[in-house]
Formats: sequence, C-alpha cells, structure tokens
Amino acid sequence: MYDLSGKVAVVTGAGRRGGIGEAIARRLVAGGAKVVMTDIGAPKGERFGAEHIGTAAELQSIVDDIKNGGCEALAAVCDVRDESHVQAAIGSAVEAFGSLDVMVNNAGVGYIMNSTLKLTQEDWDAVLEVNLRGAFFGIKHAAKQMIAQGNGGRIISIASQAAKRGFPDLAAYVSSKHALVGLTRTAALEFASHNITVNTVCPNHITTGLGARQNEFRAKSLGITVDELLATRARQIPLGRVGKTSDIAATCAFLCSSEADYVTGQNLDVSGGQEMH
Repeated sequence: MYDLSGKVAVVTGAGRRGGIGEAIARRLVAGGAKVVMTDIGAPKGERFGAEHIGTAAELQSIVDDIKNGGCEALAAVCDVRDESHVQAAIGSAVEAFGSLDVMVNNAGVGYIMNSTLKLTQEDWDAVLEVNLRGAFFGIKHAAKQMIAQGNGGRIISIASQAAKRGFPDLAAYVSSKHALVGLTRTAALEFASHNITVNTVCPNHITTGLGARQNEFRAKSLGITVDELLATRARQIPLGRVGKTSDIAATCAFLCSSEADYVTGQNLDVSGGQEMH
C-alpha cells in the first residue's frame, strides 16, 4: 500500500457504486489520503439521464461508507462541464482539508454510441464537454491551486485504450480521449517547473455499470451474447482476463505516491497487455 498520508485529493465522477471513480477514491483513502468525491448529482437532459449519472444521494452514501470506516471524505456535487463547479469542488477540498495535492479527472461519458454518419452535434458536444472540457477545467484549476501552495502535486486523468486507437461507433469518445493525451503532455511540460506531474491512465474495457451498457450495445451490433463478447475480449488480452476497477485504482495510487516522483507526461496502458504503446 502506497503511503499517501496527509495528501488531499479530488476525484470527479465518483458517485456510482462499482465505478472506477469510487474504486480510486477508496484506494487513495486506504493509503491515508483525504478525498473530495464529486459527481453531477442529478439528471440533466436526455443525455445525462438518471441511469447514466451519479446522484447526490448515491455519492453521499459512498462517502458515508468511507467515513464510517474511519477515513476522511467529502461529497461535492459538480458538473465538470461548468468551470465554476470545478473551481468550487477544489475550493471545498482546500476549505475542508487545507490543501489540494491530487486531482483525478475521472468523470466521463462512454455510453453515447453511434456510427459517425448518424452521430449528432448534440451527442458529439455532450461527450467532448465532459471528457475533454471537464478534464481541462480540472487540470487548469488544480494546477493553479498547487502552484499557489508551492508544494507540487499530482494530476491524473482517466483516458482509455481509445486514446491510442480507433473503435467503431465511438468517434466522439475516441476523439476526446486522443485529445486528452495531447492536453496531458502539454500540461506536463508547462507545470514541471512547479513539481506538478501530469499523467493519464489508459484502461481497456472495464465492466462497470456504464461499461455494461457498452457491452450490450457491442454484443447486439455483432450478433452475439454479452458472455460471448466478454470471452472474446479475454482471449485478446495477453494476461487472459478483462480489467477491473481495482487495476485502475492501484495505478492511480502509484502515480500519487513518492514512488512516481519522476513520472510525468505519460499515458500509461493498464490493459493486461492488450495495448502496447
């Protein structure tokens, strides 16, 4: 277990049980960090329906579990598409715990799937606004706070294997994740003199609640069952199994630790060998 004692982190998109954000937050607090967990909190239009988002109640229930386990955590409703919301979430961390040492941009939209010919502007905008603009706001305002503190920091964004190759029916998602790699590399160069590292973690497919919808969509498009789809995926992975949320959480904990002091501008594949770049 990496020692993260005294660190304060913000993790976006952490309001769904079984999700990557929850797993990251739990791993960070297990190492001794204090964590502000955020999610959008309530449905907002047809593209951000109740089945797709972390509600304020679900977010708070996760935070309550963490606090009942003796760790320190705080829930904050945050729509990452709104710059003022991201600023406020970071401000909540500073107000509650005294600093910001870690920013994890995990909030993302991966459930809007359609062929490029049928993809609407509204669908394109919804994906890019969360996956790229939201991460930009997180990087920007986390760096401002960390620079003001003068103690360095860690910024991590959750990208995807789709940051490195294309996938049918995911033009907006793939574009957002490719762009996130470029944003990360640029931020790493700009903030290195302040001892702020900036990296992405690039998982392969992980069956969270949202991932299950991706499975259903892909299996239907291929004319196979979800079980057959998952078996096919496992055969494509050298380590022989699909990814788990704990795999991503462990990598984030490493990047937050002193063991990763010399790692920046990287886009780390956590895919069981499925991606090798």
